[in-house]
Amino acid sequence: MTAAPLPSSTSPFTLSGRRMLLADGDVAPGRLTLAEGRIVETSRHTGGDGVDLGDLLVAPGLVDLHGDAFERQIMPRPGVHFPIDLGLIDTDRQMAALGITTAAHGITASWEPGLRSLDAAEALILAIHALRPRMMVDTRIHLRHEIANAAGAARVEDWLSRGLVDLLALNDHLPDFIAMRARPAKLAVATGRSGLSTDELLTRIDALAADRSEQWASARRLASVARAAGIPLLSHDDETPEMRAAARAMGARIAEFPVDMATAQAAVAAGDEVMVGAPNLLRGTSHAGRLGARDAVAAGAATLVASDYSHAAMLTAPFVTAATTGLDLAQSWSLVSARPARAAGLADRGRLAPGLRADLIVVDDADPMVPRVALTIARGRLVHADATGIALLAG
Repeated sequence: MTAAPLPSSTSPFTLSGRRMLLADGDVAPGRLTLAEGRIVETSRHTGGDGVDLGDLLVAPGLVDLHGDAFERQIMPRPGVHFPIDLGLIDTDRQMAALGITTAAHGITASWEPGLRSLDAAEALILAIHALRPRMMVDTRIHLRHEIANAAGAARVEDWLSRGLVDLLALNDHLPDFIAMRARPAKLAVATGRSGLSTDELLTRIDALAADRSEQWASARRLASVARAAGIPLLSHDDETPEMRAAARAMGARIAEFPVDMATAQAAVAAGDEVMVGAPNLLRGTSHAGRLGARDAVAAGAATLVASDYSHAAMLTAPFVTAATTGLDLAQSWSLVSARPARAAGLADRGRLAPGLRADLIVVDDADPMVPRVALTIARGRLVHADATGIALLAG
């Protein structure tokens, strides 16, 4: 469905329910009044005019700072390409139905040709900017600069300077590529994505590994440009506390997917944000054999959750967190709403409080491991309604 206004987009419109996750406490009865895309009033009273949501959970919309599941809509199989606009709009529909109201697509700017090349990254960036008026979800650019791609750094700097990027991550996957010689399955995935033969890919890897000094120098220059522009900076897969400290010195205050507990704890102790993946939380383990997200959350060593490679896991994440880590649902929900909003400098969302954007979802969590979104409201506009949601709005 296309984004539609609620019954009144200018005059106040009220939602009432017995399970609201308002900013001033835990799940409790309450009312929300919306007008002109904002929350104008909250209260701990129910009843009166407006839509009665009964026992469905009313919570802030999900804020996702790192998701690359859109790549499957662009390239559903290796070497099979779909139109970018079609893939992005399809992803937008999926995210709205899963309660994501703010999403930062993780777009990789790599030395690889194919799906993660500089040309592909630019095409995606420009397409997202062009499609924003048609999108239901506030879709942003999380650019993932591969440090080995020093040859493309000037182009990335141009995107930063033009205001085309909302977050910048510094990724160093070259060591992983070097290790692929001993991992044929991983090498096959990389060749399929890049369109290169195995020999061509290995030749490029060897050439990049020969001298890395300019690669890190260009990464430091990009970090400086991002800092000057006020663009949040992230490091990726920090392996040790020392690597985290080096990234922090460059201005990266968000640690994406640190490899072990010691690194995550060191980051939190220094006041950094630590991102873990929703699929890791859902499965109870890292698919790469690294830090378990549940363990990190339970230890206070994770401050926010991102969808990573599964938008569906993002919706389930707070319920899994509440069931497995000792956090209550309000604390768990903050990991997918208020905390990522704060980390990205988005002070206008992530909580249900007066003055903030009217980004909220109504969830049927009768089965909390398979929650279902009845309504998604983004900036005061209805962007998703299932049969339950339609019935509620119809009265």
